[in-house]
Amino acid sequence: MTRALLTTLLAGLLLTSAVHAETVNVAVAANFTRVAEELAPLFVAASGHDVSYSFGATGQLYNQISQGAPFELFLAADDERPSKAVEEGLGVDGAVFTYAIGALALYSTTLDLADGKAVLEAGGFDKLAIADAAAAPYGRAAAEVIAALGLTDAITPKLVTGENISQTLQFIESGNAELGFVAASQVVGKSSVWIVPAALFEPIRQNAVLLKTGQANPAATAYIDFLRSDAAVAVIEAAGYVVE
Repeated sequence: MTRALLTTLLAGLLLTSAVHAETVNVAVAANFTRVAEELAPLFVAASGHDVSYSFGATGQLYNQISQGAPFELFLAADDERPSKAVEEGLGVDGAVFTYAIGALALYSTTLDLADGKAVLEAGGFDKLAIADAAAAPYGRAAAEVIAALGLTDAITPKLVTGENISQTLQFIESGNAELGFVAASQVVGKSSVWIVPAALFEPIRQNAVLLKTGQANPAATAYIDFLRSDAAVAVIEAAGYVVE
């Protein structure tokens, strides 16, 4: 085979690959931001496709989807809205699955949370950050914890509410709140963290759904396959989630 012919064949292969490479637009719950960003280059390397993320509170993302936002895959922080997407004709029937089960954490940059329950009960703080319970499942879980401990009346006046779990973390790290409830995945490796006992809140099953806008996009189905792969599961579990 001549060098010229080999060059032509390689150029053809590269062109074919470029033509067939697609991008999947994924709406992702804010708690999964760091993990999703870590998964992106692995997905590109494994599939040849690309991925574009939009992060936010699950409720806010669902509102955007219902209003026609061009997302093709939805990684929610609950198991309700992906099913709702199917019921409302936005998601593909049979395409809902659990990609992670989340853990809730109480986090502070200034307080000792070795016994987080005792800190909450003592109430020796001015502000506690929590995500919007109506939009963010981790915020709802946090409200359930506060109620389970019988502290709703005592803590409610001290609450600082973030639009999503990412903003909630910012409130804590900026000093606008001495402590707050965040996703455990956001504070892996941090020192002052209390992992909330799972018995205090409903399980945070994070479901995904292929949206009908992505049904014909090979990058969307490739991302679903990748998310279930051993490589992706290892990254997800290392971030503090459980994968069934």
